[in-house]
Amino acid sequence: MLSLTGFPLQIVASVVAILVFGATMWLWPRFGGKGWKSWTGRIGAFLATQIAVLVAMGLIANGYFGFYSSWSDLLGTDGKPGTVVDHTPNASVAVTGEQKFYSAQGSDRERSGLIQQVAVKGASTGLSTEAFVYLPPQYFQPDYAQQRFPMALVLTGYPGTPEKLISLMQYPASTLTAIEQKKLPPTVLVMMRPTVVGNRDTECVDVPGGPQAETFFTTDLPKALATTYRLGTDPASRAVIGNSTGGYCALKFAMRKPDAYRAAVALSGYYSAAHDETTGDLFGGNDQLKQQNDLLWRLKNQPAAPVSLLLTTSYDENNYADTQAMVGAFKAPTKVSTITLDTGGHNFHTWTREIPPALEWLGQHLTMPKAT
Repeated sequence: MLSLTGFPLQIVASVVAILVFGATMWLWPRFGGKGWKSWTGRIGAFLATQIAVLVAMGLIANGYFGFYSSWSDLLGTDGKPGTVVDHTPNASVAVTGEQKFYSAQGSDRERSGLIQQVAVKGASTGLSTEAFVYLPPQYFQPDYAQQRFPMALVLTGYPGTPEKLISLMQYPASTLTAIEQKKLPPTVLVMMRPTVVGNRDTECVDVPGGPQAETFFTTDLPKALATTYRLGTDPASRAVIGNSTGGYCALKFAMRKPDAYRAAVALSGYYSAAHDETTGDLFGGNDQLKQQNDLLWRLKNQPAAPVSLLLTTSYDENNYADTQAMVGAFKAPTKVSTITLDTGGHNFHTWTREIPPALEWLGQHLTMPKAT
């Protein structure tokens, strides 16, 4: 079966749409009568054309934005990643795939780095999910053999696929460029979805009686990765960056769990948990828990966390007013920076414009661990 996000299916759908349109134009004169057969023919041809065009456009849009990653994801039958009922005491990271990273420096890992696909299982939550890990070239160079590296967790929005962080948003390429320009220390990227339980949008909340998504990202994930890769264990050497839902999660991790991440970047993020049919009941009727996950409320009412936050918006983006409210509410030792574009929407084009300066900002807020 053709991949839902692949170019071959998009080409096939586009060709079918063109053929259906052409057939409709060729057959239309034959449907010129007034009888029920003519009416049925016109309606059928019209609907066939509309459906073919909409399917083609939908597949192209899905391939670009990454709404659904597979047929099972689209149909709601994908059970991965999901909850693992396994109470073993140890976390684990298993490398399941590897791909060379091609850059202007070539494909050798000591010059361009390497991307590994991994399966991560959390010790305390029992949650399991997949991720892509970009190891910069320094990770493989002899001069850095005893060096631990800072880590940046990179989150998609909802829905989203981590592959788009590589191919469309080009995080590894932008990171390598920032490293080469000395704007960012050699940093390991961990690229993944904020969704760790099937297709449910948990908004990275520890759901009462449900998946403990926040604990997975702030406790299980750093510990599991540190057992597999040479990563720093000081929270000052860890950061998180995300777009949309991933941006909300990024800010929340830093503000609620500063011992996990000391720097966070939200690209077109929002500041309180969404509530719709994809989230379900996230707080179990607990208004206090809901309030604790409202980031603007936290800035105004909770003790300030010793973290650095970067918020991005534009003058015509929906989160502009809320971003200004966030800027007006923070207090030391929390530090807040912003990127405000003249124009930009809630889309990949906007975020790819913001990623290079965001990585440079991270370079000023990530600590390079000491060599062992």
